[in-house]
Amino acid sequence: MAGEEREETWADFRELVNMTPAALEKWLASDESQSAGQHPDGGESTGHASGRRIVAILRAGKGDLTDDDYRHMRKVVGYIRRHLAQRPSGDVRETRWRYSLMNWGHDPLA
Repeated sequence: MAGEEREETWADFRELVNMTPAALEKWLASDESQSAGQHPDGGESTGHASGRRIVAILRAGKGDLTDDDYRHMRKVVGYIRRHLAQRPSGDVRETRWRYSLMNWGHDPLA
């Protein structure tokens, strides 16, 4: 991945992922987090697994990130943007929509 593409990905990721590593880890340990999203084969949800990877990316130094990390960051940015566009009406505090976004590191109420 070229340097310019990395910079754009970094900026988009840092703009949209608005949870700290500690807050995201705490969220991922909750029952609400573990119940949200699609669970292929009955295991961990895709978003939950992504959340664990996001914590590692947030804790890594920018210079330590790999092309694979940047590809995951682009996936996160795309997911958050698509999901935000599908915001349901009304109070979203205790919705699967919000819980799913939080698994991907974005709290729409923050």
